[in-house]
Amino acid sequence: MDAFFSICFIVGIFIYLYVQYFNTPKEDNSSEIDTILERERDKEIFYTQQINKLGDEINLLKNKSAELNILNTNLEKSYSELETDYIKNKNDLENQIFEISEQKKKVTSQKKSSEVRLGHIAETLAPFLDQFEFDPETCVFLGKPIDYISFGDDEITLIEVKSGKSQLNSRQRHIRDQVKAKLVSWKEVRIK
Repeated sequence: MDAFFSICFIVGIFIYLYVQYFNTPKEDNSSEIDTILERERDKEIFYTQQINKLGDEINLLKNKSAELNILNTNLEKSYSELETDYIKNKNDLENQIFEISEQKKKVTSQKKSSEVRLGHIAETLAPFLDQFEFDPETCVFLGKPIDYISFGDDEITLIEVKSGKSQLNSRQRHIRDQVKAKLVSWKEVRIK
């Protein structure tokens, strides 16, 4: 009988625990579940709001991107037009520079040519000008590399006539230096 009472006692305790465990927690469990559900709803609302905000920001960024693309297209078009204008103006200026350069070359050439002609005229007329110190009758015109040789009574003189800012050329300087260094000689050649 002791075993019967022991089994009944244990079964009674199990029934008591069963009733305590499944009846009482049902009320607590339901309020806890309600609390959890409430928190989950709040989270869902919060996340939905965040998703909506991100969607709005994405739309704003898309609009900004579209505006920037339009602005970029306009800037590229403006740049292309400016580049075209620049190239045209550059080519026009290069053509003007070329034309002016050609005109300058032509004028410079004409000026040099007239200076050379004036020099030749001056060389030819030099014996008859006041600046010429030698007797024209004793002068012989050579032209190159020295203009005149004057056969005076006391000395023989080599004469080079220059006008304006013209300078002796290298051959004429060499002859001048030989005369100054007294590297002048006489030679008689007889032909049979």
